[in-house]
Amino acid sequence: MTLESEIDGFVAAGAAADRSAVRDAFARLRQALSSGEVRAAEPDASSPVGWRVNRWVKQGILLGFKHGDVVDASMDHGKWPFYDKDTLPMKRPGLAAGIRIVPGGSSIRDGSYLAPGVICMPPMFVNIGAWVGAQTLIDSHALVGSCAQVGARVHVSAGAQIGGVIEPVGALPVIIEDDVLIGGNTGIYEGAIIKARAVIAAGTVLTGSTPVYDLVRGEIIRAAAGQPLVVPEGAVVVPGARAVTGGKGPEWGLSLATPVIVKYRDSGTDTRTELESWIR
Repeated sequence: MTLESEIDGFVAAGAAADRSAVRDAFARLRQALSSGEVRAAEPDASSPVGWRVNRWVKQGILLGFKHGDVVDASMDHGKWPFYDKDTLPMKRPGLAAGIRIVPGGSSIRDGSYLAPGVICMPPMFVNIGAWVGAQTLIDSHALVGSCAQVGARVHVSAGAQIGGVIEPVGALPVIIEDDVLIGGNTGIYEGAIIKARAVIAAGTVLTGSTPVYDLVRGEIIRAAAGQPLVVPEGAVVVPGARAVTGGKGPEWGLSLATPVIVKYRDSGTDTRTELESWIR
């Protein structure tokens, strides 16, 4: 029996599932996630958006939360009190993993995968089920949510929030492809997909229901029915505004925040983002 079929069986059994067996299966799932052997979502050329969700993985993570016991997880001989599920320990990758975790209060849950060359600046947090590619930088006060998929050579700037999407289990999580720059205080939520080499300027907020106005191509990008919002490859997205035309909007001079694609990445954009290489 595969781990996938075991988890499917436990989900089908509901409250009748054997708790000890569920915890054992979740421990194996957590190990497989931690090593990168399995992922909550993965590239799929046959999908309209290039990705597919592995719902059984997300279901397994939820089982781990459900069947864990809250225990004393305090650190430094009790000087830092924490209380969490015993099924969800912190990750201890070790020097051989090739990951740089700068001192200062960062936390990485076991069951997340960080590839060699990843840099974690304090304080930041990576949740279970997340996958982070090689040479990516996660800056201070940044979040990589549960099941989020972040590619290689990505810069997640200070204060950026990469949402996860663990539920519903059939929904794609937030996905950031390779060579993307995520600006400071940016929020990406509800399973939005940022395609390779895009630049998301500081302060931009993207959700599954956010329309993105593409000034270059003269179109409005929206999430299709049952699909996530997809920001095109190489797009440079900045915070913008559009006038409120209904109700008291015109009289009061109101406008709503909206992301705008102002250009597509070129050699000039690449030159500016090359500054990242100096900190590695």
